[in-house]
Amino acid sequence: MSRGSSHRVVVIVDEGSNPFELGVATELFGLRRPELGREWYEFGVCAEGGAVRMHGGFFTLGEVAGLDAVAAADTVIVPNRPDPEAGCSRAVVGAVGRAARRGARLVSFCTGAFTLAEAGVLDGRRATTHWSWADSFAARYPKVLLEPDVLYVDDGDVLTAAGSAAALDLGLHLIRRDHGAEIANAVSRRLVFAAHRDGGQRQFVERPVPGVRDTSLTPVLAWARTRLDQPMSVADLAARAVLSPATLHRRFQAELGTTPLAWLTAERATLACRMLERGERNLDRVAHASGLGTASNLRAVMRRRTGLTPSAYRRRFGPAPDEQPFTRA
Repeated sequence: MSRGSSHRVVVIVDEGSNPFELGVATELFGLRRPELGREWYEFGVCAEGGAVRMHGGFFTLGEVAGLDAVAAADTVIVPNRPDPEAGCSRAVVGAVGRAARRGARLVSFCTGAFTLAEAGVLDGRRATTHWSWADSFAARYPKVLLEPDVLYVDDGDVLTAAGSAAALDLGLHLIRRDHGAEIANAVSRRLVFAAHRDGGQRQFVERPVPGVRDTSLTPVLAWARTRLDQPMSVADLAARAVLSPATLHRRFQAELGTTPLAWLTAERATLACRMLERGERNLDRVAHASGLGTASNLRAVMRRRTGLTPSAYRRRFGPAPDEQPFTRA
């Protein structure tokens, strides 16, 4: 989406659609935001029959457009599935498939990944869905490259979120892609929601509650974030947490679903991304400030985590050319 251009987002609702996820889409893409100083999205809702009973049966959403509205959408948010094992409407699947063939951007929240998979648009592509349905999804759609531990997956023109709340994470990511980091941060502040949440959905998977509650890792995480530009090892983290490295490793896996070293690298990569999003052009400066050491290592980490070089990432997510900050070489 080019800055300032009109981009139409259409949400398909189906029998039993989740009203929270519809609310997320409406909040992010449908509300007018004149304070941002740029043209926002055009937004619409459609359904197969023009009216649909929402999940829980407490109310019916009526007088919405028919599925022909999908044909005019640049981004299509597909319906989630209250019972993922049940098939989706043929008309909805057909509309999604046609949107994919003409190159529309496709988005799913939670079990909406089943809708995308049923439409045949996820074969050979990366995707995620809610952790409680991950095994069922993987068995049913083995050609999909399922990533069950993340909050969302951006696979270019097809994006999937792991759960209802993760719809906010993915929606803000889309805004960041379309309008840049500063606009996404402004929207997240209005929502009183973190622009970036740590960890994936593995931390939310049901597991037995320990008899004695562990002390939170929050203090050591906060400490580490203030010194990302300095040398730091797993042993340093363990010493700060007053734990052995082995115990720290187990705690990270249990609470964050990752290892201490992987978390540290991810935090450094995130800081590097934020600097690039603000328009920083000096890669040595980015590498030093983020603790990644050298421009060469920065490039390697960025390619591994985002699929882009630092320069390509800055072009995609950084300020518009007329918003570029002045930096000395």
